[in-house]
Order: sequence, then C-alpha cells, then structure tokens
Amino acid sequence: MKIAEIYLSIQGEGALTGAESVFVRTSGCNLRCWFCDTPFASWSPEGEDLSLGEILDEVESHHCRHVVLTGGEPMLFAELVPLTAELKQRGMHITIETAGTLDLPVLCDLMSISPKLSNSAPAQRRHLRWHRRHHETRHAPHVIRRLVGDYPYQFKFVIDRKADCHEVERYLAEFPEVDRSRVWLMPQGTDVDELSQRAEWLKPYCRQAGLQYCPRRQIEWFGLVRGT
Repeated sequence: MKIAEIYLSIQGEGALTGAESVFVRTSGCNLRCWFCDTPFASWSPEGEDLSLGEILDEVESHHCRHVVLTGGEPMLFAELVPLTAELKQRGMHITIETAGTLDLPVLCDLMSISPKLSNSAPAQRRHLRWHRRHHETRHAPHVIRRLVGDYPYQFKFVIDRKADCHEVERYLAEFPEVDRSRVWLMPQGTDVDELSQRAEWLKPYCRQAGLQYCPRRQIEWFGLVRGT
C-alpha cells in the first residue's frame, strides 16, 4: 500500500473525539475535493509503498489500541482487507474513514463515512476533467447502503454554506435507514477563525435538526499541520 504517513495523535472529529489513535494515511484518492486538507494524499499523492508487515510494525510501535485508517481514500487498496484482519486479530479498535464510493470486505469497528456534497467539486474552469469525474463518482448509493447495513457507522458532512444543510436533508431522505443521531455536520475551514464563523450558524442548525455538530478539534489543538 502507498502510505503517506503513520503517526500517533488524538482523534479530533466525530464520535471518538479525544481518543488517542494511530493514524495510517493511505496515499491516493478517486475524488478531488477543492477543500481537501490533505492534498499530499489526493491531488499530489506522496509516500512510499509499505508491506503489510511494515505497516503493522509501525502501528504496534505506538502501543495504542485505536487505529484510524484514512487517506486519501483507503478503500482504493485491496491490501486493506488483510490489514484490517491482522489489526483485528491483534485486538485493535479500527476506524475506517471513507467517502463511501468504494467497497471492500474489510473488518472495522466504526465506518466513518464522509459523503461529498455538490459543494466539494473542484473548479470547472481549472480542473475540467476532475470536475466531471468528481461529480460522476462522488455518490454511490449501493455502497452507502452496504456500509450502513454491515458496520457500526457515523456520517460526517462538510458544510461550507447554509444551502449545504438542505442538501444534507435531501441526502438523508434518500437513506431513511440512517440514524440521525449518527450524523455529524462539520464546518469547512482550515483555521480556527473560519471554523468559528461557520459554527455561529451551524451549531444552532444542528440542535434544531436533531443532528450532531462536529468541531474539528485537531485544528483547534494543533493547527493545520501534518502528523496531527
């Protein structure tokens, strides 16, 4: 698997916020969100090809029970199947962070699904090919239904503007089986000021709509830096 980084940090988003975790970041993505905060794993993928054994050794060196498999898009890699099997055999709690467009028969304790709304597409003028490809592939209902049916899950939506909240409601109407208490709305932004400005109207909306507000604690704690 092409790995951008493996590091020990604290989960800053979703239901497990605050949990010390080892993050395994795969490099490569089938989408191109304009607001991607890890372009070194998507737009310009970096990293090295590591064997299953090398990944496991690095994870275990941190002596931490929680492992987060993220990206990029980790579901791009068939090696994720034996990796999750080995991690589970070693007693690890596994979170997989995915956009929900690809499917593999993996093992995990929390499937963290981040569907990409229409607000995520790159600019058409600058990235015509990726603009088209992104819109064509960002929504895969059959994958979402399989993931929701087979795993403990949470949803995280990136909210850039108020209209995005209406799009989330349309999305959830398509999947009535999704438990709204497991749906988190997260402000788009890469610094504390940006996040705070959107939080002013997004927090009240979440309370009114019966959804969870998802702060990006890692930015509050560390800033937008690698290895956090």
